[in-house]
Amino acid sequence: MKTIYDIQQMLKKFGTFIYVGDRMAELELMEEEVKELYKAQFIEKEDFQMALLLLRGEIARMKDRSKGEIF
Repeated sequence: MKTIYDIQQMLKKFGTFIYVGDRMAELELMEEEVKELYKAQFIEKEDFQMALLLLRGEIARMKDRSKGEIF
């Protein structure tokens, strides 16, 4: 697992499709779904850790970008 797209594909295997039109909300929902899959022992520890690392990194990048924008 190397990208957010890979996480989306993994979630699809479990019947989870996330699209709300707000990228930050989608990333947070994906994080919650990954946690639930791990708690239910549907995914391995390594996949869980990598997914969280990727999602939290993308969330941090989105927050950094939004700080730079002028409203």
